[in-house]
Order: sequence, then C-alpha cells, then structure tokens
Amino acid sequence: MDYTATLDQALARLHDEGRYRTFIDIERKMGQFPHATWRKPDGSEQPITVWCGNDYLGMGQHPAVLAAMHEAIDATGAGSGGTRNISGTTVYHKRLEAEIADLHGKEQALVFSSAYIANDATLSTLPRLFPGLIIYSDALNHASMIEGIKRNGGDKRIFRHNDVAHLRELLEADDPAAPKLIAFESVYSMDGDFGPIAEICDLAEEFGALTYLDEVHAVGMYGPRGGGVAERDRLMHRVDIINGTLGKAFGVFGGYIAASEKMCDAVRSYAPGFIFTTSLPPTVAAGAAASIAHLKTDQALREQHQTQAKILKTRLKGMGMPLIDHGSHIVPVIVGDPVHTKQLSDMLLDGYGIYVQPINFPTVPRGTERLRFTPSPVHGPREMDHLIRAMDELWSHCALNRQELSA
Repeated sequence: MDYTATLDQALARLHDEGRYRTFIDIERKMGQFPHATWRKPDGSEQPITVWCGNDYLGMGQHPAVLAAMHEAIDATGAGSGGTRNISGTTVYHKRLEAEIADLHGKEQALVFSSAYIANDATLSTLPRLFPGLIIYSDALNHASMIEGIKRNGGDKRIFRHNDVAHLRELLEADDPAAPKLIAFESVYSMDGDFGPIAEICDLAEEFGALTYLDEVHAVGMYGPRGGGVAERDRLMHRVDIINGTLGKAFGVFGGYIAASEKMCDAVRSYAPGFIFTTSLPPTVAAGAAASIAHLKTDQALREQHQTQAKILKTRLKGMGMPLIDHGSHIVPVIVGDPVHTKQLSDMLLDGYGIYVQPINFPTVPRGTERLRFTPSPVHGPREMDHLIRAMDELWSHCALNRQELSA
C-alpha cells in the first residue's frame, strides 16, 4: 500500500466536501478576554474577538482562579508526577473532588484528565461492574459518550433525540431483570436544547435503571450554585451519575463524574482511563477548585451570561437570521452548506476580526452546517454591535436566505 497516497486521498475528500478543519493560532490577552491576537501564517498579527470559545463566563482569567494557581505552582511545582495511585494524588486533587461532590450534592467525585475521558472511561467500565448491562443512549449524545458505549462490548439501544416515548418502547422490549442505564445530556451543545431530565428519571425509576447525565455545557451556568440544569430543576438527587467539565464555564481543564461513594470507588478501581493516566497538575486542580467555589456564590454572573445570549438571539432574529433558539446560552445560526459556512467564517475573521469556527459534518448533520456563537458576560455592547453589523453585511453579500419574522 502507498500509505502517503492513501492519506492524501482521505484529506482530499475533506477539502472537496468543504469541511477540512483549520486551526488558527490565537493568543488570548490577559485581562482583555474576549479579545485576542491572531497570528497569521505569513507572520503578521491581527486583533480579533473570540465568539466561539467555551470559556463561557470568562473564568479562565478570573483573579481568584489565577491566584489559586499561582499559589499552587509556587508551592508544588509544575506536574503531579504520577498517576493517582502512584504519587499523583495531592491535597489539591482531594479539595477539588470535595468541591465537585458538594456542588452536585453527591457523596463523592472523581476527577479525570478531561470530560471526554470521564465519559469514555466510565461508560466503558460500567458493563464490567454490572454484567449484562443495557445502555440506552440519546441519538445526539456527545462523541465521548458514544465511544464509551461502543467500547464496552455490551448491549446498547439508541432512542430518538429527547423522545421519551421511544425510550419507553425500548425499555419495555427488554428483559425486566436486566440491569439498565440511561445516558443523556442536559444541554446539547450544537442546537442548545435541553434534555427531559425529569421524564427520563421517571422512566428510570419505573424500569429500575440507573441514570447518567452529561452536564458539560451546563455546569457553572445553571442552577443557584452552578450545579447545572439538574440543580436548576431540583433533580440532582434523582440522577445517579453526573458528568461535568472543568474546561468550559469553570475556565480551567479536566473533567469528572459525581456519584455515590461506592460508584466512584468502583470506577476508580476498574476504569483504565482513570488508573493508567497521569493526574492533573496540582496547579490546575487548585484553579478549578477556586473557580467552582467562586461560581457557587456568583449568581449575578450567571444571570448576565443569560442576558447576553438573549440579546444576541433577539438581534439576530430581528435581521431574519435562521437561528435555533431553545432558550439556552448557545446561539447556532444555520447556513446549511459547508462551503458557505467556511467562507462566512473566513470573511468574518479576515474582514472584521471576528472569530467563530464553522461547524460541519460529522459534528452536525449534513445540511445543517452552522456558525455557533457563544456570547459571554464579557462580550459588551461594542463587540455585540460589531458582530451584528458584520453578519448583516456578509449575509447580504453572500445572498443567503433570511427568515421572515412571524407576526
């Protein structure tokens, strides 16, 4: 086989379909987020505003977070020096897990190197703990959940997105004595819609199933203390395992699960993705713990975040932009073509200094390619006005369809 030629063909297919992914080199400016500097391939620099970041609340530059990280690095150095069971557990890791457990009202938490690994490792390990386990997975679950479910080698059922009636049909068709787990999300990141947590918990109780809830795009931003949509809806006690991230609203890095003491102990003891990987650097754990502790008391920041999202959606709708609005903080504007989506992204970046990454297949279905905006409390009126003008001009320039406003 000509390996190089085969790689060329694989990459050419992405280029031909207009969905080849490019990474731009950006440098965030301390204290100036969402402003950053784009370092172009030719060596020149251009100031930009980041409109697609997942540091939803700007906590990556919050003084409390940075102070905790500086203190930890001065006290302990850079890395953890090992896996959790070989010298890699420190007071910072224990403090972080205690903060997470408290946030979600659970007995214990377990920190992983990312939320992706937390999902993959946990969901692939559970069938070892519960032989014969059947996992029921929402059709739009994140890739990390899908991979974990695939790798476990057990039975799985896919229910139509947020379709509780279909989930019931699948549960009724299986052996009542078989162990079961329902895996779903609270906020689906591409459309910004909410999972029916209460209804799924009702089914889980009726059929004797465990519940596994991914709150990655909700922790820090929803609920009176930032515990997520399940906290907002007073449902955390009904969810058996909650997955979350430290790299989005909390502004640092890492992921976790929160559950009962026995569940966390079993996953800790059996999951290769936890056992055989180096633990988070203590400075990262310290920053994440400080961020969680701060956001437990900063409801004003959460409210400001929601207000900014509502303002952006209202203004885009006023121009007839075809956006999806399920009431969350995520603002997807549907373009519907991968080439046009990439062109819009490039023109926003080059001509206006606005950075929003195109979202194409396989992240979203073909024909629903989009620009996904994530407004934050630090996107002020000036940034908002500039974005609206740019979108208005480029939408007209590209002769894309606008939606008629309903009466």
